[in-house]
Amino acid sequence: MAADATTTPSSEAAPSLRIFTGADSFGCNLKDALVSHLRSIPGVEIVDLGTDKYYTIAEQVGRRVSSDSSTSPETRGLLACGTGVGVSIFANKLPRVYASTCTSVAEAVNTRSINNCNVLCVSGMSTSPEDALKILDAWLQTPFKSPCPASGDEPWPNEIESFLENSTAEMAQIPNPVSSPSSNCAICCLRKGMEFQPVEIMPGAEMKIVRESPTSAVVKFKAGSLEPAHHHTFGHDVLVMKGRKKVWNLDKNESYELVEGDYLFTPAGDKHRVNYFEDTEFFIRWDGDWDIFLDESLETAADAIKVELEGSK
Repeated sequence: MAADATTTPSSEAAPSLRIFTGADSFGCNLKDALVSHLRSIPGVEIVDLGTDKYYTIAEQVGRRVSSDSSTSPETRGLLACGTGVGVSIFANKLPRVYASTCTSVAEAVNTRSINNCNVLCVSGMSTSPEDALKILDAWLQTPFKSPCPASGDEPWPNEIESFLENSTAEMAQIPNPVSSPSSNCAICCLRKGMEFQPVEIMPGAEMKIVRESPTSAVVKFKAGSLEPAHHHTFGHDVLVMKGRKKVWNLDKNESYELVEGDYLFTPAGDKHRVNYFEDTEFFIRWDGDWDIFLDESLETAADAIKVELEGSK
């Protein structure tokens, strides 16, 4: 989990494209050069997840691209490692991720036109920053199904364009864990048929206790909901099953942006504030009886979050 991702919109206007970026130690310098270039492009929001092992950072970027179901802004990824191949292998393990290693402008144009590539992977050891910038710009500027070197730089014939048009829906179903009858995820099975109860102290929240001693529950929050700063007498584990939220631990002066599959432990007594960017569901577990102590009002929390998010622009 990237706990301290850096989010940078390149202009004050609402972004039309969100790009998650990351690299390993062999690709970090090239990634930083490309991120610097992206920040100069209007309408692009960059979420830089930093540097980690190539398979770890590729999974983090791929998961965010995979889990983003919104149409605006469009979400893509940018990864760099020594060869650009390792990160593409692991990013492509996520559904709806089409990562390509590109070493030339022609490859970038082809993969955007043919594969609707949404994660660009580049080589920190063999591609110069100058060439990588050209590759990146070509990848950004090429629409799906557009003329490309593979089509002789001519529009695709009608039958090929029809194939490309249908391919996106078919690719999205490979794999399709949602429709798989053999899914045996314990948490997913647990939530089927649940009746949730509103959490009166937290507007927009619903919760269902599924076990006691140790206690666990499935919780849902609507997009735009807030949890004002509060604390519990117990520490608790959270696993996000759907959506996107941000948690501020006020005692540790840390913040964490969490998406599907992310885990967070908050120690007993730590005051924390939460903002939900999307409809979100999570599994929570703690030892002991349920309690909650508010440390601020909902209005104070809303003001603090607004200042925090505006200050990161």
